Amino acid sequence: MEPPAGTGLKLLLWILSHISISQAASPSSQKCDEALVTPLPHNAFTSSSVFTSGYAPGYAKLNKRGGAGGWSPLDSDHYQWLQVDLGSRKQVTAIATQGRYSSSDWTTRYRLLYSDTGRNWKPYHQDGNIWAFAGNSNTESVVRHDLQNPTVARYLRIIPLDWSEEGRIGLRFEIYGCPYWADVINFDGKGVISYRFKMKKMKILKDVIALKFKTSESEGVILHGEGQQGDYITLELRRGRLLLQINLGSNQYGSILGHTSVTSGSLLDDHHWHSVVIERYRRNVNFTLDQHTQHFRTNGEFDHLDLDYELTFGGMPYSGKPVSGGRRNFKGCMESINYNGENITDLARRKKLDTSSFRNLTFSCVDTHTFPVFFNDTSFLQLPGRRDHNMVSVGFQFRTWNPSGLLLFSSLADGMLELALNDGKVTAHINVTQQKNMRVDIASGSGLNDGEWHDVRFLAKENFAMLTIDGDEASAVRTNSPVQITTGSTYHFGGCLLRTRASPIQRSFQGCMQLIQVDDQLADLTAVEQGRMGAFENVSLDMCAIIDRCMPNHCEHGGRCSQTWDGFTCTCDGTGYTGATCHTSVYEQSCEAYKHLGRSSDSYWIDPDGSGPLGPFKVICNMTEDKVWTTVVNNLPAQTAVTGSSRERRTVLQLNYSASMEQVTAITNSAEHCEQHVAYACRMSRLLNTPDGTPYTWWVGRGNEKHFYWGGSVPGIQKCACGIERNCTDSKYYCNCDADQKQWRDDSGLLVYKDHLPVSQVAVGDTNRPGSEAKLTVGPFRCYGDRSYWNAASFNTPSSYLHFSTFQGETSADISFYFKTSAPYGVFLENLGNTDFIRLELKSPTVVSFSFDVGNGPVELNVHSPIPLNDDQWHRVSAERNTKEAILQLDQKYKEVRPAPTQGHTRLELYSQLYVGSAGGQRGFLGCIRSLKMNGVTLDLEERAIVTPGVKPGCSGHCTSFGMYCRNGGKCVEKYNGYSCDCSTTAYDGPFCSKDVGGFFEAGTLVKYNLVPEVVAAASSLDEKSVIHNLPVETNLTREDLTFSFSTSTSPSLLVYVSTKTQDYMAVVLRHNGTLQLRYNLGGLREPFSVDIDQRNLANGQPHTVNISRVERDIEVQLDHYPPVSYTLPEASDTQFTLVKSLFLGKVFETGYIDPVIIEKYNTPGFVGCLSRVQFNSIAPLKAALRSRGSVPVSHQGKLVESNCGASPLTIPPMSAATDPWHLDAGADFPFNEERVIPDGVNRNSAIIGGIIAVVIFTILCTLVFLIRYMFRHKGTYHTNEAKGGESSESADAAIIGTEANFTETIDESKKEWFI
Repeated sequence: MEPPAGTGLKLLLWILSHISISQAASPSSQKCDEALVTPLPHNAFTSSSVFTSGYAPGYAKLNKRGGAGGWSPLDSDHYQWLQVDLGSRKQVTAIATQGRYSSSDWTTRYRLLYSDTGRNWKPYHQDGNIWAFAGNSNTESVVRHDLQNPTVARYLRIIPLDWSEEGRIGLRFEIYGCPYWADVINFDGKGVISYRFKMKKMKILKDVIALKFKTSESEGVILHGEGQQGDYITLELRRGRLLLQINLGSNQYGSILGHTSVTSGSLLDDHHWHSVVIERYRRNVNFTLDQHTQHFRTNGEFDHLDLDYELTFGGMPYSGKPVSGGRRNFKGCMESINYNGENITDLARRKKLDTSSFRNLTFSCVDTHTFPVFFNDTSFLQLPGRRDHNMVSVGFQFRTWNPSGLLLFSSLADGMLELALNDGKVTAHINVTQQKNMRVDIASGSGLNDGEWHDVRFLAKENFAMLTIDGDEASAVRTNSPVQITTGSTYHFGGCLLRTRASPIQRSFQGCMQLIQVDDQLADLTAVEQGRMGAFENVSLDMCAIIDRCMPNHCEHGGRCSQTWDGFTCTCDGTGYTGATCHTSVYEQSCEAYKHLGRSSDSYWIDPDGSGPLGPFKVICNMTEDKVWTTVVNNLPAQTAVTGSSRERRTVLQLNYSASMEQVTAITNSAEHCEQHVAYACRMSRLLNTPDGTPYTWWVGRGNEKHFYWGGSVPGIQKCACGIERNCTDSKYYCNCDADQKQWRDDSGLLVYKDHLPVSQVAVGDTNRPGSEAKLTVGPFRCYGDRSYWNAASFNTPSSYLHFSTFQGETSADISFYFKTSAPYGVFLENLGNTDFIRLELKSPTVVSFSFDVGNGPVELNVHSPIPLNDDQWHRVSAERNTKEAILQLDQKYKEVRPAPTQGHTRLELYSQLYVGSAGGQRGFLGCIRSLKMNGVTLDLEERAIVTPGVKPGCSGHCTSFGMYCRNGGKCVEKYNGYSCDCSTTAYDGPFCSKDVGGFFEAGTLVKYNLVPEVVAAASSLDEKSVIHNLPVETNLTREDLTFSFSTSTSPSLLVYVSTKTQDYMAVVLRHNGTLQLRYNLGGLREPFSVDIDQRNLANGQPHTVNISRVERDIEVQLDHYPPVSYTLPEASDTQFTLVKSLFLGKVFETGYIDPVIIEKYNTPGFVGCLSRVQFNSIAPLKAALRSRGSVPVSHQGKLVESNCGASPLTIPPMSAATDPWHLDAGADFPFNEERVIPDGVNRNSAIIGGIIAVVIFTILCTLVFLIRYMFRHKGTYHTNEAKGGESSESADAAIIGTEANFTETIDESKKEWFI
């Protein structure tokens, strides 16, 4: 049985409609590479001019020899063009050119314009520029270019830019592509198309909307849909930009706000076709405009788009009333409208949709032509006007990015008229010379260099002038200045190259103009183009080639883009990033990195992924001796009380951290270990309901998963710490709180499974019974180690390399790593494409090279080091390449910057694998590479090295580079991941052995350190390396080194005393007048040898440092920062310190012989004050006493409180916050861009005067110090005249304070510590 004829026709229409949808939506689904020019007749070709009839444009077909063998114009200049009419709109994918057959004529460089109508041309764009194609270098070879961005057009025009130096312009060409057809609808700005849903209410999870549009209007709603629950989707033009607004749902309480707004594109009112695709699945949206895609996620928590009744195209739903909210309907053309598989344009053509709001619905595009003119900085357009007239009336529209430029200039009969753009405002200036230089100066508008069309109207006549911008009467500026005007005969628009008596201040304009009116008449620019009126130079007629260089925005990480006609700049202030495109982070990746820059514990901004999408954030870095802890705090107060919760209605406590969850995850992923302390204090409040019940309380971690174990336990084991350790209050339960007792109990411990951390929520469920209470504490999140920072590989042979997937760095790429080698050269890494490549290498022992090619030819940057780089120490290399510049930096000191060309390719297209090391075996790298980051991603060198021959994971020898950070005699200790400083043989502490260890001594406090060999030997067998380092076994000493700092306000007192089993001793005391004395008794003398070190009163509350060194008879003493002074023991004195026994600090309490003078004068009540940095040979007795765990030969009596109040101020002041970019105050919030404000109204002049006074005082004090030292020094020794010392001590102390910038600050801190 045959189907009815009507059914067959419907089936055929359905098939044809779907074929048209396929062709319109994806014209390149089949190979689109047909020759489009060859079949065309001669009359399809036109040109600006013809040399002779044999050179006609119809002969310009590729590989043809007809006529003279191709096209040549009459004149070879920049005003020539060759045009072809393809007969209908075609998809254009490639162009090929040839020179004129058997001649010296060819075109070496050209531009391509395209149009649907043969008017309003648009230049082909590529890589953000008006593209110039490379042409031919001879007559016969064919040069083909595949278009990076295929276009749809009927008319094509080739503009020769350069040509053969031996001949003239000559051209044969071919265009490749395929047919294109699509349904078109013309929207008149009033009618809308309504697509009614099959159901009244639609709950849509997935949307695909595709369409093309073109318009000359900057405002208009393209599509809209809404629902009664508040959901909506709107796509509209605003100020020439495309705005997508979508809301998947908000709630009435305002806690869920679903509104999402995204803007794309600009200059979309250019009356050229633009393609839009919106793809949504749940909250994930791809928004594509002209092949540029933005990926975003809608706000709120809902996934469905709930729409009612209909979706309208071309405007808001038609209600017969004026559109509310000031939204205009779309005016222009749309084609290939598809909504979730439905061809809307085809349905409208077949009258399947409601189009009743249209007065006259047409399915062809009505073009409204305005004949734009494009100016560059050497252009002008000259138009005639009425001569000797008493009124000037001109009008035009313009668009530009430049803040300044000449819009119009006219020489009056006696004077001049100038309309110019100055700082984004239009200014009108009239100068009439015969009337005693009468002038008119008015200005209107602001920010008019925004790239949008702006309308200018200027009227001037006798004693009156008016300037109006954008037809806004409020912007109209009038003046009634007395002036008489007599017009000249010409008007110059966009520039004035003629030199006249009255020349304009500005001489050029870069931008576009249209709708130019002179004397209230619209200028006939077609006649100008044909040479029948006016004149022009270097202008492009019937084209506006404006480019928005900030769209897409190449400024990354929130950098603000600003532009001129020729380029763009990025402002990175407050972003945390730097560089021409705000690509590179100004902060280090981790606390570990700060430590290896020599930084101490503090708050720092870190950026774990560098140039990646995560922003910088603030953490607390705690540099300990062997670990670097990174801490992120949360907002939950300790001991937060929880009441009224039950299993059915839990109390959920939300924790917010000082960093986002993504940022915390970045720390966790690279850390070696993470932990978080949790504590649950309870009274009749069960926690996990062990052993077998359902937990009352659980917590949520990373990944929003619930966890039913507590601190001290591990995943999968529903226990608390006491259950693991089997010491719970009630052994029947695995948590103390689960015993449900009336007494306060506690379950606490560390959560250490880092994949579950940090804690984001805690749900408490058993505090609603009478008498039940709970208090919850969740500590800060802490991690140590940075595996990415130490991720390293050792390359052992020149042919060894690691390979990774292709590097993706099309428009911006950064590479950073550390290397160390002893080889003179080697390739660090390389990645290749067809012609593009990128390479970093050590070219010689002092040169690092960064080379690449993005299609404009190879570029090489070289940085030279003043020292050899093959010194087997770590060196840091960072390279960056973006659309603006390329940068190579070595060791953060040496740098080369190379600007990118203003025109040319910008995309780096690579295809091969990325090779770390040299894949070809040529100039292979030998050495270590670590912490290799590319665009913020750390490459796992160690994992790949495990399975690669010739490469080993890890790298040793960190102390060669970082050992310098171990201060004060600390020893650098190699670790697999880095290094640590061993401070056990020093009197210092901390990660770099730079932290003073000291203590405050009350009256009667003493420290005793036993130096007897038996005791020392016993102690050395114990594991107390961090506290003690034993003396040599022989205790008869011929040399001693004693160093300490002290501060006190009382005297006399004993500072240090070393006793022996004989009558030998060594003592340092403060005498009654506060002067310092060194006493030695080594035998052979009747009286001890004593040296009065200084005549000043040192018991003045200030910190002082003492260094004493003896080698046999020679003694050297240094006090504070004064030069060392030498002394010599008498010949009769022994030189051996015999059988040393004990060292005392503060007071002596000994059973053997003690100097009676010491006992009588200095031992009671003993030293009161602070001692710090005490070291005797290789022993640190005070540090041992403060760090003792009971197994070292040290003891103390009385109260000893640790404090560094005895430490001397630094002789070199630390770097100030103003000059240290890494130091931020704890209270500083990011981003910041603070202006420095002098408090209390002190101005700059006051600051200068104060500085001068300070310099004068400083000079006087230095002079006093010099005089005092000169008076009291004689032949390298100190005098002991106490009276004079007392008189001079105050001024000497003042000199110290005056020369030490941090002296007073240190004293203040010390005093605070004394009273803690």
